[in-house]
Amino acid sequence: MDYKRTEEKIDVQGDPAARALLQRAYEKTSRWGDSFPGLKADLTVNDNGAIYKGHVTISRLMETVATLEVPAGKESLGDWAQNQIGMMVTHRASRPFDASDGKYPLTFSEETGTHPMGRQILIHGDGMNSRYRIKEDRIRQIERSTPRMKFIINIEEAMTTADDKSLTTQYVVYYFSLDGALSRVESFTDHPYQHQGIYLPGYRRVILNDQAGVVVRVIEFSNHTLLTA
Repeated sequence: MDYKRTEEKIDVQGDPAARALLQRAYEKTSRWGDSFPGLKADLTVNDNGAIYKGHVTISRLMETVATLEVPAGKESLGDWAQNQIGMMVTHRASRPFDASDGKYPLTFSEETGTHPMGRQILIHGDGMNSRYRIKEDRIRQIERSTPRMKFIINIEEAMTTADDKSLTTQYVVYYFSLDGALSRVESFTDHPYQHQGIYLPGYRRVILNDQAGVVVRVIEFSNHTLLTA
């Protein structure tokens, strides 16, 4: 999932209640702290039954380099693994709320009723028409749009970490074309690996469904080693 949020000048007055609700959920989400030293690990990728080996290094600055030993013609699988791990790192990176969603005006949507996935918050000016649903201080749904598509992420399951934070373990992404047709579905299942009190990547299964069929891929991390200065 490759996208980039931007900043647009927009004349919208933020709602302090919407901001407080999203900030509370944001701050209860598990992230690596500023003291995260970086990580090296071995990789095993299972691509619909074919097994490939590799390595990954994640620096303390969240720079990710993944290498996968693949035959000619399968280089795209290495790119896929790099992208997946980069996405994991982005989601776990520590950054202040004011430098993330908090830098935009936030308001509640005007919908009525009680949605099963919680109240919807609109993020104004990020260039992606982003919308979150919050329930019980946890983000349950994310919706964004790009010039090429729209996608909705339903967060199905999360675990509670030892420091009482929420860490997503299962989510599903629905991709829609510009005419509103469902074009692709990806299901993600994550099992973190706890090492020296830090929740590190351990296992990710991705099930991709599109018009070409179903692809199942698994990334497993092993021999975790925290980096030293």
